[in-house]
Amino acid sequence: MTTPPAPQVWPTLRAKDAYALIGFLVDALGFEKTAVYGDGTVVEHAQLSWPLGGGVMLGSHRDSDEDRWPLRPGSFGCYVVCDDPDALHARAVAAGAEVTEAPHDTDYGSRDFAVRDPEGNRWSFGTYRGEPRLTGQS
Repeated sequence: MTTPPAPQVWPTLRAKDAYALIGFLVDALGFEKTAVYGDGTVVEHAQLSWPLGGGVMLGSHRDSDEDRWPLRPGSFGCYVVCDDPDALHARAVAAGAEVTEAPHDTDYGSRDFAVRDPEGNRWSFGTYRGEPRLTGQS
């Protein structure tokens, strides 16, 4: 059995209050703070790792034309695989997350729920791990 490759796709987002968003994602949703670079109230770059692999990168939104990555805060959406969505949902609710979809079973065999973070981004969590990769095809 071969080991799958390390994650090479990192969703990115901007935040009005990046430090507060980092705290929410770590405390409420279980991300791990891997790196945070910034000065004062500005986060230049942060990496939050997901315990099962991969993660997200984020930084502070800037109201200038010099922003090389001008993403609008609150416009992000992501699906994240988790092993125990019911426990994660309870953790998110206890931390004050806005639930947009209560835990439910899907017709494709996943157990899912969804929340919105304080910036307005949408996060969906579930047990669906995607379809297996086809070997020998590009």
